[in-house]
Amino acid sequence: MANALGLVSSSARSFRERKLEPWAFRRFGSRRALLGCFRAAMDGNVLGAVALSSSQRQRGKMIYHLSVKSCLAMGTEWAILYFLNEWKDKDHQAFIELKEKQIKEMETRQLDHEYYEMGCLVCGCFAWLSNCRGTSYTRKKNCRVVGLGSKLVGSGSAVPKLTISNDDLAQIVETSDEWISVRTGIRNRRVLTGNETLGGLAAEAAKGALLMAEVEADAVDLVILCTSTPDDLFGGGSQIQRDLGCKNAWAFDITAACSGFIIGLITATRFIKGGGFQNILVIGADALSRNVDWTDRGTCILFGDAAGAVLVQACNSEEDGLLGFDVHSDGNGHRQLHALATYDHAAESNGTRLFPPKRSSYSCIQMNGQEVFRFAVRCVPQSIEAALEEAGIPSSSIDWLLLHQANQRIIDAVAGRLEIPHEKVISNLANYGNTSAASIPLALDEVVRAGKVQAGNTIATAGFGAGLTWGSAIIRWR
Repeated sequence: MANALGLVSSSARSFRERKLEPWAFRRFGSRRALLGCFRAAMDGNVLGAVALSSSQRQRGKMIYHLSVKSCLAMGTEWAILYFLNEWKDKDHQAFIELKEKQIKEMETRQLDHEYYEMGCLVCGCFAWLSNCRGTSYTRKKNCRVVGLGSKLVGSGSAVPKLTISNDDLAQIVETSDEWISVRTGIRNRRVLTGNETLGGLAAEAAKGALLMAEVEADAVDLVILCTSTPDDLFGGGSQIQRDLGCKNAWAFDITAACSGFIIGLITATRFIKGGGFQNILVIGADALSRNVDWTDRGTCILFGDAAGAVLVQACNSEEDGLLGFDVHSDGNGHRQLHALATYDHAAESNGTRLFPPKRSSYSCIQMNGQEVFRFAVRCVPQSIEAALEEAGIPSSSIDWLLLHQANQRIIDAVAGRLEIPHEKVISNLANYGNTSAASIPLALDEVVRAGKVQAGNTIATAGFGAGLTWGSAIIRWR
């Protein structure tokens, strides 16, 4: 901010000495004034150039040519990309021709000094205003380059301290360790207690991913929190971004139940490919223990709490780690798995509804287990096969199969239909139960840290659950 204010001050002083009137600011359409602003911007301030170019771009081809000449002469890649994007529909060929000629002379050499200082003043004002608003709009180290690939370079996970075993559940509902393990494959699950929060687990998992990737928090561009059970009704992504110290990142939540992490992972790759983002944290975290009826042995035996995260990083398209993907949803299956909002309306008196209504809440998880099982073993193999077809590889090329950890019988059935041998199937369901959006990154982090998954390994992964939603992705680790 001090530099910006100094620039404004010095330029304003020079303006007063030359007795330049305000009408001068209306002459930015002139060639010399435009190039003056560009030279000032190229000297260190992006905002002035972008704002100026946006205001001047309607003036036609001449402004475009001059802008491109300045950008090429200064070797300023971000600006070249900016103008290519702004003018691609108007005069793309002109840009190509200028680039091929490798223009090295810059017409700002013939500028009058006062026009250059006018440009400095405008650029400085933009920088000063952005700092006054309390938002960082400083020039980025790397320009936004679209069309890049994505790769997973780090993973992390976190679970609550309290372990609830099948024997523990047998103390509160009519069940047994054998009954649960035979039908689900689950023996233990973790549950939030005391001062533990979902946000705390998510932040811990994300820190693990950053540490493995050797990426600083302020280098993260986006934080995606995939959850159906945030600590706050309005989501927790921004709180995670704050807790991690990702001061340059944008954050938002994705709600897609047990498919959430897959949807978040695919979304991250699209922001890299189409938006030029460099480092994106994708966090899957859920605490479904909050929405379980602990007297219903059909559901309370299944769910646990956890968080897992990966860092997705931009790379050359030849190194792209997302080989193919496939996503679906079917609202007709909603009735098979849901937790509906409930409203306790005020009693009616004389036919008139009283106001205000009482506070709403959500019901406990309701699930038709048999129908969900049929849905999963039918749709998940089809989705993985579609993703494999897009990737152009056969199922025999898969090094690992990593499914949402919902039920061991579902995992075994899907692996059988895809003809993937048991030794290639990743499963930690017995220790954690169904952790919803956290299950895939949690299991991935465990096998990566155990040294099972190696760099270059191909993983077929799929999520499925409430909505109904399901999706798959063929990924390459690191």
